[in-house]
Amino acid sequence: MNVLVTGGAGFIGSHVVRKLQKEKINVTVVDNLSTGKIENLPAGTSFVQMDINDVQLEKVFSKGNFDAIVHLAGQITVSTSMKDPSFDCMQNVLGTVHLLEIARKHGVKRIVFSSTAAVYGDVQEEYLPVVESQCLKPMSFYGLSKITAEKYLQLYKESFGLDYVVLRFSNVYGERQVDSGEGGVISIFANCISSDKGITIYGDGNQTRDFIYAGDIANGIYKSLLTKNVNRIYNLSTESEISLNGLIYIFEKITGKNINKEYASPRAGDIYKSILANGRACYQLSWKPEVSLEDGLKVTYEYFCNIHKHMGS
Repeated sequence: MNVLVTGGAGFIGSHVVRKLQKEKINVTVVDNLSTGKIENLPAGTSFVQMDINDVQLEKVFSKGNFDAIVHLAGQITVSTSMKDPSFDCMQNVLGTVHLLEIARKHGVKRIVFSSTAAVYGDVQEEYLPVVESQCLKPMSFYGLSKITAEKYLQLYKESFGLDYVVLRFSNVYGERQVDSGEGGVISIFANCISSDKGITIYGDGNQTRDFIYAGDIANGIYKSLLTKNVNRIYNLSTESEISLNGLIYIFEKITGKNINKEYASPRAGDIYKSILANGRACYQLSWKPEVSLEDGLKVTYEYFCNIHKHMGS
């Protein structure tokens, strides 16, 4: 199988590329390196530095003979979407449409699309954990742009027969994540703690998230390339929640440090409680999350410790 991974030099993409290569899938990566890094990729990976909106993207398809696409490229933070909705739309909506147009012209059979829990908005506690059929009420332009891209995928299937699998991720963490953005709160904390700096919590710290390790996401994407249960939407999550205060407690447990905390005003567009049901993915994709939060935090913390060690800080 020949697979194009957009955004493959990024955090999640680098985990996906490793998983697919381990499974003997031929991978080509397209990434503009705006947040990704070439060193995130294993040596020898086929790589093209390019934005998905670039008119030259079609040449990549002409050479690649791709069976499927894993579409991870895009604008990934709530805060950026609120500051610059036009940029968010250009990357997440127009970039996706450009990719879909080229894909259908070149006979691509399937696209696996990375969506987000942000499409659901701030769901009332009685409806948690959130199932895929939940009413969509995004609180940010990021969530809105992902919903719009999902709708394009559905209509491309109806109009042109291009199969899709939409994966709505909960909060993903792990090695090689940049320490910025609300989804990267674990990496932000791990980076600060490993360099003995204090951490800032936006809000009261009781807001909850459903954190999932990037390796589990990569496995879910691999399963999505193989499944017969296509043209569906799946949550990829642990179906468990923890508050940011609880997260800090685990960090203190695994590091033996007393962490200096500072609380600040909540940020616009942030959701208070988030937990996604994962039963559909577990059943229809034969997938399940395998890495516990404590084990994942240890790996992530050690990754940042090694970075600071090599930097001499």
